Amino acid sequence: MFLSISTTGTPERPATDLGFLLHKHPEKAQAFSTSYGKAHVLYPEADAERCTAALLLEVDAVALVRKGKGKGRGGAPDAALAQYVNDRPYAASSLLAVALSSVFSSAIRGVCNARPERAAEPLPLRIEVPALPARGGPDLVRKLFEPLGWTATAEPVALDPQFPEWGDSRYVSLVLESQTLTLAEALRHLYVLLPVLDDAKHYWVATDEVDKLLRAGEGWLPDHPEQKLITSRYLSRRWSLTREAMERLELVRLAEADDSEVEEIDNAVAAETEEEERPTPLAVQRRDAIIAALHASGAARVLDLGCGQGQLVQALLKDVRFTEIVGVDVSMRALTIASRRLKLDRMGERQASRVKLIQGSLAYTDKRLKGYDAAVLSEVIEHLDLPRLPALEYAVFGAARPRTVLVTTPNVEYNVRWESLPAGHVRHGDHRFEWTREEFRAWAGAVAERHGYDVEFVPVGPDDPEVGPPTQMAVFEMKSTADTEKEAKAA
Repeated sequence: MFLSISTTGTPERPATDLGFLLHKHPEKAQAFSTSYGKAHVLYPEADAERCTAALLLEVDAVALVRKGKGKGRGGAPDAALAQYVNDRPYAASSLLAVALSSVFSSAIRGVCNARPERAAEPLPLRIEVPALPARGGPDLVRKLFEPLGWTATAEPVALDPQFPEWGDSRYVSLVLESQTLTLAEALRHLYVLLPVLDDAKHYWVATDEVDKLLRAGEGWLPDHPEQKLITSRYLSRRWSLTREAMERLELVRLAEADDSEVEEIDNAVAAETEEEERPTPLAVQRRDAIIAALHASGAARVLDLGCGQGQLVQALLKDVRFTEIVGVDVSMRALTIASRRLKLDRMGERQASRVKLIQGSLAYTDKRLKGYDAAVLSEVIEHLDLPRLPALEYAVFGAARPRTVLVTTPNVEYNVRWESLPAGHVRHGDHRFEWTREEFRAWAGAVAERHGYDVEFVPVGPDDPEVGPPTQMAVFEMKSTADTEKEAKAA
C-alpha cells in the first residue's frame, strides 16, 4: 500500500517543515514494525519549494491471515477474503489507516513542539493514493471528501487495460488537494474515510471503535452530509455501535448551540423599538446572575459544563476571586473558538494558570471533574433529549459532586412575551424541551433529594407577575454531613 503527502513552501516558510509536522526527518528513510507488516516512511523530494513524504506499507500476508481468522481472536470475519490471495496487501484500506495513526501519531493529534504555529495553520496539501477500493465509485469519493474542503479527483482503475471492454474495477486512483486544511485535519479525514470507502475492516470492530471515530471526527463529522453512511461503514454496519455513535454525534451538534437564540430575539425586539433605550441582553443578565450566585456560594474553583464558545469562562476570568476555571464541552470546534476568544496562546503565565479547556461529554462520568467548589450548567439541559437527562444528572450530581451547582434553563411560560416568537415555538431549533416553572422545580427538587442537595430558585431577567422570568435558575447546595444525619434520624 502506498500514500504520499506533498506540500509547497517558500524560503521563509520552507516546505521541509513537513518533516517537523510528521516528526520524520526528510533525510532519513525509516521503518516501523506493525502487527501486519512493516511501514516505511521516506521522502522522494525535499527542498524549500516542495516536499513529499511517502508512506509505504508492506503487508505480511501470512500475519494478515492468521490474525484475521475468526472474531474470537480479534480479527474481522472477512479480513482475509481468500486466504493468501486477496487485495488486502495492495489496496488502501483500514490497514493503511491504522498505519497512519501509529506512524504519524503526534501529527494526527496536531502536536509539534518544534513548529507549533505551522501545525495550527492550513497548508497547501496534495495527497495521492494510487489504489483505493471505493464501494460507491468516484461519486461517493467526492461526496465524502469535498464537503471537508478537498478538491477530489478519483480516476477509475480499469480491470485490465489490455481489455477495456471489461470495464472498470471497484478501485480508483485518488488525488486530494486543499489550501484550507491543517495536516492534522487531513490525516484524521484519511484515518476515517479510507476504511469507509473500502467498506471493510481488517479487525473485529468492538465498542472502543466508537470513541476512535468520535476523536478522529471532531470538528467535521457531526455536520457532514454523509454522517450516517460514514458512521455505519466505519463501524462495520454494527447497528448497536452505529446507534451509540449517532446519539453521541447528536450531543456534539446540540452542544455547539450557544446563547444566540435569546440574543437574536433581543436584537429583533430592539430593532422594533429603536427610539427606546436598548435593554441589557438576557444572555448578559444570565451571566451576571450566575456570577452573583457563585460569589454568594464562596466558590473559587469553578466548572463551566457545556461552556460552548467560552463567554462565561471569559467573564469569570475577569474576577480574581475565581482561582481556577475549567471549561468543559463535547465539541472540539467550540473549544477551539473559546480558546481564540480567550487568547490563550497570548495569555500571561499567571492568568493562563487559572483557566483550562477540556473536551468531555456530560453524559458520562469523568474523574477530572471531581473536587470543584461549583459547577455551572447554563442553558445546557434543554439541548438534551429527556431520556439522556438521568445520565447527565448522575455524572454531575452523583459522580463529580461539586459543593454548588447552578442550572439555568428557559421558562417556556415567558415565551408569550416575545412578540417575534411564533406561538407554540421554542426559542431555538435545537431545544428538545422548554419547561414551565412548575416542571423545572419538580425536576430540580427530585435531583436534590436523590443526591443530597438543597435547592433554591432564582429568577433571571424581568420577573413578570403572570408568566415569571424569561430564564429560571436553580441553585443547588450540598447538604452538610450534620444535616444529612439529622434528616436520616428524623426519617
